[in-house]
Amino acid sequence: MGSVRVGVAVSDPDGVLATPLRTARRASDESDIQEVAELAAERDAIEVIVGLPLSLDGAERAAAEAARGWAKALRRRAPSLAVRLVDERMTTVDAHRAMRASGLRERQRREVVDQQAAVLILQAALDAERVSGQSAGELVGGRKPRHSARPDSERRQ
Repeated sequence: MGSVRVGVAVSDPDGVLATPLRTARRASDESDIQEVAELAAERDAIEVIVGLPLSLDGAERAAAEAARGWAKALRRRAPSLAVRLVDERMTTVDAHRAMRASGLRERQRREVVDQQAAVLILQAALDAERVSGQSAGELVGGRKPRHSARPDSERRQ
């Protein structure tokens, strides 16, 4: 989650592969949060992964606090949806690097880099869950949502 845009990625129903979906513009009226909540509802998502931008030393600074606030607001907007914070260190850098290597110019990258970073964050969470058998990251709100009993094979966002 950036300060200007929010990249949105989704996984296949089996939770194996993350793909880009869209970029939402951040908004002070929380319409970006509403948009993500609606996208999750349209896809019957059981979980939303929100990138937590920790500093390289693992400390939480202003950007991480903003991401936590955004994740909490999403949880309030969609209380039946699990919202998890997952370390996103270096994902935007990696996304820029991959897109630059593919030949996209700076202007072309600007609109899709957040989607690519969202794909990297979601894919890392899916992979970690598959390896460990545990949900990745930190659950926002601490309570299990009512849909948490669904099998892992169901759709995630």
